[in-house]
Amino acid sequence: MSQVEPETLPPPLSEVEGRASELGLGQLPTALPRLISMYQTSDSWTQRIGVLRILTEQFLPRINLSELEQAFFSKILPKTVQLFDLLIYELSHQATSVTSHNVELRETLRNHLQTLVHVLEALTGSVRHICTVQDVVPLEHVYSLPSSILHVIKNTFVHCKNSESLYSECLHLFSDLLQSLFKAAYALQKQFMELLEMVSVNSCAAEDSIAIIASAVHTLLEICSAISSIDHALHANTWKFIIRQSLKHKSLIKNSLKHSDILSGLCEDILFSFQSCLQLAEQMKRSGTEESIDCKLFQRTVKLCRFLANSLVHYTKEFTPFLADSCCQLHQTYLQIYSKFPPSLYAPAISKSHQDEIAREFLVTLDSLLPHLLSFRPFLEVALSKISELSPELHFPQCRLLLSVMDKLPSQPQDVQALWNTGSQLPEEIPRVSLFAALFLSLQQCPGELFLPVSLPAAMGTGQAEDLVTFYHYVCVHLCAFITSLSVSHFHLLECSLLEAVLGSNTITALLAMDVWCFLARYGRADLCAHHAFIIAHLIKACPAEHFQVSLLGVLLRRLLFLMTADHQVRFTQQFPSRVTENLILWQHLSLQALIPPLRQQVAHELFVAGFAQCQEWLSSKRSLEELPQVNTALSALLSLCQTAGKSLEVGQQTALVGIVGQFLVVLPATQVSSLPFLQQTFSLVLRLMQFFIQILEPQLLIQILTLQTSLLQLNPPDHVLTAILDFLSSMGVPIIPPEFQEQILSKLSYLFSSLLANSSWLIHQHAIEAFTQFAQETSHEAILSQCLNSEEIKSKVVGFLSKTRLVEESAEARAERMKEENVRLKCHLREATADRQRSLTSELLQT
Repeated sequence: MSQVEPETLPPPLSEVEGRASELGLGQLPTALPRLISMYQTSDSWTQRIGVLRILTEQFLPRINLSELEQAFFSKILPKTVQLFDLLIYELSHQATSVTSHNVELRETLRNHLQTLVHVLEALTGSVRHICTVQDVVPLEHVYSLPSSILHVIKNTFVHCKNSESLYSECLHLFSDLLQSLFKAAYALQKQFMELLEMVSVNSCAAEDSIAIIASAVHTLLEICSAISSIDHALHANTWKFIIRQSLKHKSLIKNSLKHSDILSGLCEDILFSFQSCLQLAEQMKRSGTEESIDCKLFQRTVKLCRFLANSLVHYTKEFTPFLADSCCQLHQTYLQIYSKFPPSLYAPAISKSHQDEIAREFLVTLDSLLPHLLSFRPFLEVALSKISELSPELHFPQCRLLLSVMDKLPSQPQDVQALWNTGSQLPEEIPRVSLFAALFLSLQQCPGELFLPVSLPAAMGTGQAEDLVTFYHYVCVHLCAFITSLSVSHFHLLECSLLEAVLGSNTITALLAMDVWCFLARYGRADLCAHHAFIIAHLIKACPAEHFQVSLLGVLLRRLLFLMTADHQVRFTQQFPSRVTENLILWQHLSLQALIPPLRQQVAHELFVAGFAQCQEWLSSKRSLEELPQVNTALSALLSLCQTAGKSLEVGQQTALVGIVGQFLVVLPATQVSSLPFLQQTFSLVLRLMQFFIQILEPQLLIQILTLQTSLLQLNPPDHVLTAILDFLSSMGVPIIPPEFQEQILSKLSYLFSSLLANSSWLIHQHAIEAFTQFAQETSHEAILSQCLNSEEIKSKVVGFLSKTRLVEESAEARAERMKEENVRLKCHLREATADRQRSLTSELLQT
């Protein structure tokens, strides 16, 4: 490009005006072409700017609107854009070299800036004149105007945006003209948007006309990006205009618009504005004050967020069929917003009042987007697929999104509900899980939010004060509410998802599935509850006893038994009679308190007889280890009987049970117990049964038990064995020990407690403190207590536990950070465990 000549501005117009007079200003047909030719061919900047002003101020108003494009704009605008681009080029390349000492270059650049202002003012005058001619302006009369004007506006704003880096430390030397330039561009855009509102496009318009309108929308989108950090009001007005023009010409340009770019721009601006809100709120929270300037800026930014969210909702509603490629960004935008907003662990600390304002003004508007997307299959496929690939901070908002879907889905048509409630059915479909499975999968990734726990507002009636509930409670309530509206045709999908969750590897989701299942049993018919109970009972009997899923199924069946009617309980005892040894695996999980009194007495008697006989048979036989699992089942069933219906046992039955259980102590060598899992289970069950009858145990039997425990302790047994020992020791303050046995028993107790209190495992150490505390509160032998506490450190910890003293005060922020770190570690552990199981399974398959 050629160099721009440095001239003093504003340009002297006398010479140009004189020549214009010579051309005969009144004779427009002959004067205008000659003046335009002068404008196009002149090499003098002074003359060119002068001619442009004469053309726009004196000639333009005299031209008929229908002739403007052909006679004026098509000839003037290309040269004007060229002039503008040359000025911008010179400014951008020379601004980096300017210094406060280089007076000549500084004046040249100031002249360039002033020239730009004059160009924009001339264009603004032209657009303003057209707006005053008539109410409706056909596009063909101003064909070349939109692209030229928007090109000038966009590049002016970009230059202003980059001015700080361009002019660097000399910015203050040009700030007055840059401000004037920005105001001129602002005025031009405002005037141009007014004109574009008046422009009409024929419904049968040619492709060129459609392209012009579509291009105008796309350029305005680029302008939005340039001004987003400069002027909030102009930014909002530009977005408003983009949406309005898109809707006004929807039928013509819907296939030409870059919908993904528009959605992307809206989403990015929403995230940027939302982040600004949070930063302001966090700053005010940290300073402890709400200065009026910060407070007003926060309120304006919240309103901008609400406006942008409204724009997003409106655009999405109108152009949903064209947004398939934008669904991933819509999904991510929703998740990122909620990941940064309390109670997310990744949210900044902001005040409750600011939380409420953001939720009321912005999030409520954002949530109104969801109903427009529920029936849109691409969005559904994004929301229900690749859940495990989300980053850690997005799992909690993913749960909230799925719960919001559940809240809104009942109002949707059946075919939409079916899409969400069923996973992918055909190989050619994008793989996705059902809504139920997605929720359980996402919940598994939120241990920190569940364990902390975070709190969410409960669903309250009209006029009631807001109450906060734990995240688990929140999920459970919303899931149960969704179930009440579930179609009968989708009921089997719910049952499958609940069963998968119960049998899964995550305890929290298993407990949630049980809670929901019990709600289902109470909400539904009694026959449904009984049907589920019978199915689960058969599953328990079919599963290998050592599988941990059996215990989870047992907990569920135990709860369902409480919800069954008397008739169904009778049927249950008839189908699974407790007198049959094979059914002990079932009854070991159940509470006899759930049964009606006559049935309870009958089952208690049958359980005692069957369990006692099984133990007696094994003790009187070869005591094969292969048969020990059946014995453990019998002991477990007897323990359940004692815990839930112990009062129904007669004195003779209690004595006989203590006697038969005591015989196991003789056949449980410490060396084998420390190494064989089945014997460890037997040992633990024996201790728990003895603990139940602690008050009637003979001193010799107590010595025998404590001796076995002492021997085991020296062999470093697994933690669950140590836990069983501690459970028993916690009850040793109850029995009255005769004087002649006190030395033997108390010395063993002090050794056991002192050893376990000094255990290096945090879990065992904590359990030991709790067991010792219970023992200390119940025992009459206070002298032994000091013998158990053989170090000042242990003594201090026990005293602190008794006085409920916190060893470390943890702030809410520190606790949230700790939970985030634990989330990451737990996820890595689960990933490694899954990989190990997969490798083990592959190895087994290869061997077979």
